[in-house]
Amino acid sequence: MADEVLVQLEHISQVYRSGKRRFYAVQDVNITIKDGEFVCLLGPSGSGKSTLLRIVTGLQAPTEGRVLYRGEPLRGVNPHATIVFQTFALFPWLTVQENVEIALKARGVPRNLRTPRALDLLDRVGLDGFETAYPRELSGGMRQKVGFARAMAVEPELLCLDEPFSALDVLSAETLRGELLELWTGGKIPTRAILMVSHNIEEAVFMADRLIIMDKNPGRVVAEIPVDLPHPRQRKSPHFIALVDKVYGILAGQTQPEHIELGSAPGKPGTTRWLPDVTVSDIVGLVEYLDESPNQTHDIYQLAEELAVDSDKLLRVIEAVELLGFATVASGDITLTPLGEAFSEASILARKEIFASRLRRLPLFRWLLEMLRRAEGHRLPVDVVQTALALELPPEEAEKQLRTMVSWGRYGEIIAYDDEEGIITLEPAGETAAEMIGA
Repeated sequence: MADEVLVQLEHISQVYRSGKRRFYAVQDVNITIKDGEFVCLLGPSGSGKSTLLRIVTGLQAPTEGRVLYRGEPLRGVNPHATIVFQTFALFPWLTVQENVEIALKARGVPRNLRTPRALDLLDRVGLDGFETAYPRELSGGMRQKVGFARAMAVEPELLCLDEPFSALDVLSAETLRGELLELWTGGKIPTRAILMVSHNIEEAVFMADRLIIMDKNPGRVVAEIPVDLPHPRQRKSPHFIALVDKVYGILAGQTQPEHIELGSAPGKPGTTRWLPDVTVSDIVGLVEYLDESPNQTHDIYQLAEELAVDSDKLLRVIEAVELLGFATVASGDITLTPLGEAFSEASILARKEIFASRLRRLPLFRWLLEMLRRAEGHRLPVDVVQTALALELPPEEAEKQLRTMVSWGRYGEIIAYDDEEGIITLEPAGETAAEMIGA
């Protein structure tokens, strides 16, 4: 029945522990998915999208809150849902047909019914003639089609997709998106609703009926947007472009006053502003591109098209440029600041000096420089710094933050790093800054 509620997430939180610390992967999330809907969880990496998908399918129990399926509390694996992962997850020693049939066998489907159902689904997804092929003989797109066929073989009411196109090349991904939409909109699959995770804004607007937009630290819902566009959707239509631009505006946010933008240091009151996972080359490349453009203000959506970069990475680079004070963001647009212009037009050495001066303003780097200043010989094992970060972050995120800090700090020549010994050392430029901090 249309509009009947299939899934309800009520005040869902997922908490992880590291020692005595608690980390929220997602916090107080409320979501409803109805019969006939194609819903997309959209947001940056680390916003808890995949965690929510595992909770909906029953592969993971939430720390707080509850999941209802058709009004009944979900306990254990959801028998009405199945999931397609971004990696192909096929058994390499089984043929295409056998990979589909194994899902039917696991659900107790009699042997005499498995083969005709598997063959029918392979035909629907365009793999007729490849039944006896092995995964190694198929392209990435074809292997993912097997994954779709296997997921749909058990006739799930809810089909969950965890970034199913991200491992494919551009053309294969585009083809598979269109084919999935044809099956869905044409009623050629028994699925009653689809829940997809994506960080690709254009993909989400192209496919979904409703976007649930998430942010990170902690993962939470920040907006819900209906996509009232008929299929097939035209990417160049004004309505499509306007909607994509709106989503970019929500995810990119707006530059705040510096005392809010920079956040606080680890262990201090307030919210620590962690570094986006991008390289210095990414930052320099974007600043140069913005500076060379005749326009002072750039539409972020158009920028993604011009640079041919996916939205998740572009938003991370923009966050870094904004954090360093090289650009400001407002209403889905980015504008280079006078400092950004100076950085772009400076010599190599002058760029390093500007970059170093901006790093010394970031509370996270001020924290690191002060630790090094107080350490014997102004040197610390990298493990010590990572352990200190792990008091605030999950271990894998602490490692990522440290890697970014070392990369940015070495470029600005405020720290040095010996990879063989695993030692971080305070450089003269950083030492002067650390003394100013400690004064």
